[in-house]
Amino acid sequence: MPHIPSDYENIFEKKMSWTERQRMATLVAVISYFTLIGWVVAMVIYDKHQSSLASFHLRQSLGLIITGAILSLIPLVGWILNVGVLLAWVVGLYGAIRGQEYKVPLLGDLYQQYLDFIK
Repeated sequence: MPHIPSDYENIFEKKMSWTERQRMATLVAVISYFTLIGWVVAMVIYDKHQSSLASFHLRQSLGLIITGAILSLIPLVGWILNVGVLLAWVVGLYGAIRGQEYKVPLLGDLYQQYLDFIK
């Protein structure tokens, strides 16, 4: 019979150092920018590792996903405006990689205000 540690039930509840928590928050922030599936995966990870950086970028990336989807429904003009969404996505992803709370241009404040259900 294999040896089972006495704290087996708490193996996933390990206390993380500040550096590990920052890395996990940055990882969640970066993953959230990779499509809707990435956002869902980041949200699942965020459930166990909550941080202000992760919630900030989860709101920004969800806002970009919603904006891009709505603009995709508008022929020609919306498709052209999606180029701006792509540029905002690059700005948001860059901020996530750097571990900074940098709002995307134009709509970043609205995303933070109206998507506040992500705490």
